[in-house]
Amino acid sequence: MNIFGGTACLDVHQLVQHRGLDDRRFANLLMKEKSVALPHEDPVTYAVNAARPMIDTLSALERERIELLITCSESGIDFGKSMSTYIHHYLGLNRNCRLFEIKQACYSGTAGLQTAVNFVLSRTSPGAKALVIATDISRFIKTEDGNFLSQDWSYAEPSSGAGAVAILVSDHPQIFQLDVGASGYYGYEVMDTCRPIPDSDAGDADLSLLSYLDCCEQSFLEYQKRVVEADYRTSFQYLAFHTPFGGMVKGAHRTMMRKLGGAKSPEIEADFTARVLPGLTYCQRIGNIMGASIFLSLSSIIDHAELSHPVRVGCFSYGSGCCSEFYSGVVTSAGKHLRRQFDAADHLNQRYALSMEEYDSLLLESASVRFGTRNVKLNDHWRNITLGPRQKKPLLVLNQIKNFHREYEWVA
Repeated sequence: MNIFGGTACLDVHQLVQHRGLDDRRFANLLMKEKSVALPHEDPVTYAVNAARPMIDTLSALERERIELLITCSESGIDFGKSMSTYIHHYLGLNRNCRLFEIKQACYSGTAGLQTAVNFVLSRTSPGAKALVIATDISRFIKTEDGNFLSQDWSYAEPSSGAGAVAILVSDHPQIFQLDVGASGYYGYEVMDTCRPIPDSDAGDADLSLLSYLDCCEQSFLEYQKRVVEADYRTSFQYLAFHTPFGGMVKGAHRTMMRKLGGAKSPEIEADFTARVLPGLTYCQRIGNIMGASIFLSLSSIIDHAELSHPVRVGCFSYGSGCCSEFYSGVVTSAGKHLRRQFDAADHLNQRYALSMEEYDSLLLESASVRFGTRNVKLNDHWRNITLGPRQKKPLLVLNQIKNFHREYEWVA
């Protein structure tokens, strides 16, 4: 499992001050930075750059056994053509491979993972592997008239990030061993948040919070039906959450501890720090990356938790609209050791820190690669600023769009 948080980031507190927003309201975000997608970055480049370091560790035979590639995203670049085709090509994978894309809001990553797990468990192709990549970006766009910032847009901007997590699924799991069958899922129709047009979100923040809380409780209760004597307080040494922002996770955990465990405030706060906070470290530095955020939280737990012995992690995945799932798995110190080769913290530290002036100018340029762009040749301005000396490995970047076809290149 590997994460990619882009090449540029923005200080969230500076953004809040720059927009003239209420500091007190944003204390609840529990965020420090957010990744920002540059014009030469899109969901394809994020996906490939997350997967390539992992693919490069495989032997030629192991690569050949990747027979399923699932891209999970609500940031698609075409209504028909799957991003998986681009990703498959630039990773140089075997052509005898199923390729498709899943859209189910922020639940898409878990949908892809469970599909891949069941493909492996079916043993219809013994020894085959599946590559699951959850990739999502928030590309805020400013028009020339300058009146781009609605109130709803303003309050979504600080928490919305960009990133991808790539997961290789096999019958010999080394990072996260899923508890097969230990899963409770729950969903229904609700209009909490949506993307009525490709480059803009809409919704009801209060309804979204209520749906998230409802699904967290109900999916765990369903998990309890399938896992005898499962207990929210004692069965899991750590908890990973879909993380729109840290305050939402903290509120959900508090509600679960009160309703299912009868816990009081001091105990809840201590439990949050011990079991949940390790999973927020990367989320606090990247922001909400929709379908990938549950795996970002899981990656953060593996990298930051105490793993002197095998531990069980409970995972809550939620996607607006809505569908949710509570599932679990085991991580070990061996998995933690394997994760170190990708050095996620160093990658995040190497991102270019945008000034507010650069960020505002970027919002204008982002319109050049918005959904439906037919032709554009990107200049090297942002590439020259953000890449170069800080770049430690080849990265895929968008070079141009020619008659709707996206053309990418590797930058060493």
